[in-house]
Amino acid sequence: MHKFRYPLFYPARFEFLKHLNAELTKKALEKVGNPNVLVNLVSRRVRQLNSGAGAMSRPLIDAHPNLGVADIALLEIIEEKIGFEMPELVELSRPTAKKRTKKK
Repeated sequence: MHKFRYPLFYPARFEFLKHLNAELTKKALEKVGNPNVLVNLVSRRVRQLNSGAGAMSRPLIDAHPNLGVADIALLEIIEEKIGFEMPELVELSRPTAKKRTKKK
């Protein structure tokens, strides 16, 4: 029986990234910068490509017929055919309690 060993820092949701073309994943991660955002971008685009409805289900690049939809999504990210916007970070402040006045 062959046991697979994965690094401890890989959460379960990054499992599918290991099965993709490693070079494409590396290049796409350089473009995006955050692995969590990359996972969300790729999974959303894969769902769109697999839906088969309308213009969003067609690849935005000239893809080789042997490429999987996840590899197509990665190539679209690398070639900047799809993008994302990170929301601005807003510093949160803790509300202060109002001082009560005593009623006589």
